[in-house]
Amino acid sequence: MTLALPIDPEANRLLMQSPLALLTGMVLDQQVSMEKAFTSPYVLTQRLGHDLDARELAEYDPEALVALFAQPPALHRFPKAMAARVQEVCRALVDRYDGDAARLWADPADGADLLARITALPGFGRQKGQIFLALLGKRFGVRPAGWREAAGGYGEPEVHRSVADVTDGESLRLVREYKQQQKAAAKAKTAGG
Repeated sequence: MTLALPIDPEANRLLMQSPLALLTGMVLDQQVSMEKAFTSPYVLTQRLGHDLDARELAEYDPEALVALFAQPPALHRFPKAMAARVQEVCRALVDRYDGDAARLWADPADGADLLARITALPGFGRQKGQIFLALLGKRFGVRPAGWREAAGGYGEPEVHRSVADVTDGESLRLVREYKQQQKAAAKAKTAGG
């Protein structure tokens, strides 16, 4: 299993080694490129001067955290909102998993249970939850019974629908094509409806 996004090798390494960095990347993966979202946890560790810690981020002064997110280059297109979202997720991790992001996916009863855990986090709707579940299953070997079914179409093998399917530049291109097709179909449905 490996995650090989076309980003800085150190950023990829951090995603593989730090469950909180991986989860933070997923939190940030909206309205910015995948590369930006999953590089930002690495940039945040550089700005903090150490590894990410859920307890620290949960208790961080909100304005100071926004300043870290907004410092050029900003970690997200919406630094204020996303700094708050990351802080909310870290608070949930502290409350439910003793601040350990890996415990979120440790020993779930099955795929449906894991999806329920993920979607209980702030900002994780069903689709985002299914994508993260597929990412855990396909790239990190987290495969409780029924994980593919719980991940929906994102759990299917040999597809190119999300970050869970990116292993190189070509797979990234295919994921982007899929996303463009989905946007065009949604736009056509809205225009026709």
